[in-house]
Amino acid sequence: MPARYQLVLSQEQVQELTRTRDHHAVAHLRVKAAALLKVAQGEAISRVAKSGLLKPVDRHTIKDWITRYQQDGLAGWKVQAGRGRKPVFSPSLRRRRTRGRRCARDLASQPAALRTAAQ
Repeated sequence: MPARYQLVLSQEQVQELTRTRDHHAVAHLRVKAAALLKVAQGEAISRVAKSGLLKPVDRHTIKDWITRYQQDGLAGWKVQAGRGRKPVFSPSLRRRRTRGRRCARDLASQPAALRTAAQ
């Protein structure tokens, strides 16, 4: 059985994570701070992942949270620009794209005599 992961935090980091867990406005940052504090207190990452938070998460996810916190602090947990779901439908873009196609399609479906008159 592998050795339990040891997360060592300074007193300032513990205070920062406790403040974040208790008072931060963004929910996902509160959850991440709670996970790190539990791991720092000696709980196994797999146990925290399964039943230590409001919802179960993958243990690799918690390890990623720890790595990003150690590298960048709380700023490493914020959602970076360009992340997340991209818009699939944009009404203004669709109108511009289909306008030309609709005209060509309408002209193609018309009889030849009308097509020459319309041009």
